Amino acid sequence: MNILKWNFNMKVRLVAEFFFGLFFWMYLPFLAIYFAEELGKVTAGVLLMCSQSVGVFASLLGGYLADTYGRKRMMVIAAFIQAGGMILLTIANSPFLTSPWLTFIGFAIISVTGMLYSPASSAMVADTVKDENERNLVFAVFYTMINVNVVIGPIIGGVLFFKARFELFLVSSFIFVLVSFMILFLIKETLPEGSKNEKETSVAKVLISQIKNYRVIFTDKIFFLFVAAGILISQTFTQLDLLLAVYIKESIPAQTLFSIGDFSLKTNSETLFSWTIAENGLIVAILTVFITKFVNKFNERLLFFVSSICYAFSMLLFGFTLSAYVIFIAMAIFTLGEILVVGVQNAFIAKIAPENQRGQYFAAAGLRWSIGRTLAPLTIPIAGLIGYEWTFIIISLLALSGAYLFEIMFKEMKFKSENKQNEMKVV
Repeated sequence: MNILKWNFNMKVRLVAEFFFGLFFWMYLPFLAIYFAEELGKVTAGVLLMCSQSVGVFASLLGGYLADTYGRKRMMVIAAFIQAGGMILLTIANSPFLTSPWLTFIGFAIISVTGMLYSPASSAMVADTVKDENERNLVFAVFYTMINVNVVIGPIIGGVLFFKARFELFLVSSFIFVLVSFMILFLIKETLPEGSKNEKETSVAKVLISQIKNYRVIFTDKIFFLFVAAGILISQTFTQLDLLLAVYIKESIPAQTLFSIGDFSLKTNSETLFSWTIAENGLIVAILTVFITKFVNKFNERLLFFVSSICYAFSMLLFGFTLSAYVIFIAMAIFTLGEILVVGVQNAFIAKIAPENQRGQYFAAAGLRWSIGRTLAPLTIPIAGLIGYEWTFIIISLLALSGAYLFEIMFKEMKFKSENKQNEMKVV
């Protein structure tokens, strides 16, 4: 697949979102540590849950509005609001003001509007790329780009976040604004002609219409099972910048990884966490496109199942070790589970979604992430009550439950397909 032959929208987004993501990942992994230290574990957990619960509704609203007013318009609005949140983060960590509460508000604004942006962004890919296999690869390339940022961002941010936070946020604000203008002036609308929903004249009518639309979507049993399984499994990958960050900070001791003569490579909790996140991003960046091409040969059922098992097993490894080596091994297994379905999931949604409801289907599918992020902060106070080992066991069991729901989903798909074929024979 030649990126130079991509649609111009895709090229602009790839460049713009690369720089946006790079600076985003310089501070995101460290905010859970910051909030836990500044506000306390319980308060931090509750606040993060509240911001993510608002994000659930923002994601659903974003899908509706993307189908109603267009993909580009929603992306532009969300991008500029995110830039505003980043500016607030900068002010709250400036030489003139230090406020963890304003920092949280800025972070919440960025998180919530990110959930407004995502459905429109995914729907734009589905609108533009018609071939299913190529669509898998396009989603995989964007995911690879994100994970290049995951490699570079935390390594740089691990130093700057704790030593030059204001300067980091100031430059990030400039990048957020620049990306917003790139989306505004360079990207074109892709919503199919005749697909716009009738525009309602009042907020009440919009909300009623939205509720009806999503009620119809969730009567799709296959899609409902997909979302339910995803919410359970999301409790693994949502912990990377939450429970795992705090666990490594509090429990993994400083240790020497290896030594050659007088040289030795040592790690402490902060550097180990940065390297672990960077490992995840590096593996994804190197292998995602290759593995996506390879796994296109296999059926979706097998990929979803194996991915879920990888997530579950990696959580057990994380929770039962104090060794940096085992942490790295667990992250490699975790990342394999991630890569196996990275392109398949979005292509699966695009395949089952009606063309005029793609934005809403992608938004509803985003509940896997948004509800997952809403529940994820609970693990921090839970770990304080029952310990890290039992908390990681619970997360692992949730991933296995998600695998079971995927199995039910594919059995339902097979049943529907057989019934449809029988009906066609009768006709």
